[in-house]
Amino acid sequence: MRVVIAGAGSPLGDASAAALSAAGHEVIEVRRSDCDLTDFAAVLALAQRLGAVDGVLHLVGGWRGGGGLAGQSDDDFDWLWTRIVGTLRNTTRAFLPAIAASPAGRFAIVSATGLARPTASNANYLAAKAAAETWLLATGNALKDAPASVHIERVMALVSDADRAANPDRDYSKYTDVRELAARFVGYWAQA
Repeated sequence: MRVVIAGAGSPLGDASAAALSAAGHEVIEVRRSDCDLTDFAAVLALAQRLGAVDGVLHLVGGWRGGGGLAGQSDDDFDWLWTRIVGTLRNTTRAFLPAIAASPAGRFAIVSATGLARPTASNANYLAAKAAAETWLLATGNALKDAPASVHIERVMALVSDADRAANPDRDYSKYTDVRELAARFVGYWAQA
């Protein structure tokens, strides 16, 4: 399988690339320096250049928040919306034909468990995550006649070995290890 990692280069992107490669998949890592995912024309050109792919892991994100509702700035909202929702819209629209044509096409995103109990300090972030989930579910509807599927992985937060080394006294018991999430991604194609 050929899997595109949009937003590669993060700890999760690196863990996902390693796990997918170890499972025998061809991984195409797309970093910010490779393609501006906020530019639909650029993403469409990338998709056309790559041709047939079997999956897109959309790992573009980030977090900004705090300060209750009064602290939810327009700048933070615009930044989150562009990174989380805008790049997802671009990648799903550009890669839809390839994913629909694959016998094991998959789109996946990482979302937040906080959507079950939104807080004022995370309002901007969770609004963007809710929109991303809705967009991906709509993408699934567009794929309803294809053998493809969409996947949403909700986590509270992610942790890597580097995080543990930087903050050894922090409690990470409710965090999801990036390698665990990467293994879930690999499982999408084991089911195909």
